[in-house]
Amino acid sequence: MSAQDTTDSKGNDYLVPALQRGLRILEMFNDQERALGSNEIAIKLGVSLSSIYRILFTLTEMGYLQKLGKNLYELGPQVISTGFSYLASRDVVDVAVPFLNTLRDKTSLSCHITIREQTESLYVYRAFAPQRLSVNIPIGTRIPCHCTAMGRVLLCELSTDKLNQLYQSVRLDDYPPPAPKSLPELLQLLTEDRERGWVIHRSDYSTAIATAIRDHTGSIVAAINLSGPEAVLDTETVRSQCIELLLHTASCISAQLGARRKQIQRGQATSKQA
Repeated sequence: MSAQDTTDSKGNDYLVPALQRGLRILEMFNDQERALGSNEIAIKLGVSLSSIYRILFTLTEMGYLQKLGKNLYELGPQVISTGFSYLASRDVVDVAVPFLNTLRDKTSLSCHITIREQTESLYVYRAFAPQRLSVNIPIGTRIPCHCTAMGRVLLCELSTDKLNQLYQSVRLDDYPPPAPKSLPELLQLLTEDRERGWVIHRSDYSTAIATAIRDHTGSIVAAINLSGPEAVLDTETVRSQCIELLLHTASCISAQLGARRKQIQRGQATSKQA
């Protein structure tokens, strides 16, 4: 027997089958599978119904599952209060910083992170690229959301009704191109942004590409970007590479905040073209 076989054997000896099955049961629930029957759970695990009865009973008694009917279950409140309390307490900037610094180092482009406050995009962190031509927006800067790539990403979280309420008293025609001049124009841009999963914005000889950061609920809680001189991001090949790196970075940050893979993938387009 090889050393690897010995290690695997010892590892298997330490497994607790009942605990393993219990955790796999909890993993079955997601935004598509919100309720599952006991028979369906047993089939997914590849075991008999009798072999998981005590596990289902224990999870229900502890509040990790709750019964909807005789043999139908959904996740219980204990999953939310215990599983996500730590994730929710993590500050998005603290989580994002090492990833953005790595992204900056890989691309030699500046990276920023913003959050939304009403109709403004608030810059809360920057990973500044130390080169002669770079985009450097100080922390604390506020820019109208509809004027920037990250701002539009943040607005993608809102429904049409909420956007109408938010902008009912806001004039959009006072800002220079390429900012939208009206609410219908902004709504159309946001529809396209949601479908694409990222936003590119060109202005003042610079280009910015932005995408969303999501939390454990799948909601957009922040936006990140890559920004630099227009000449640097002028070719399709470079833009495609930057978009791929940006989306990967956003996925890593979102995963650290508790977002599930399906939530992240649903918010990102597979296209690599600008």
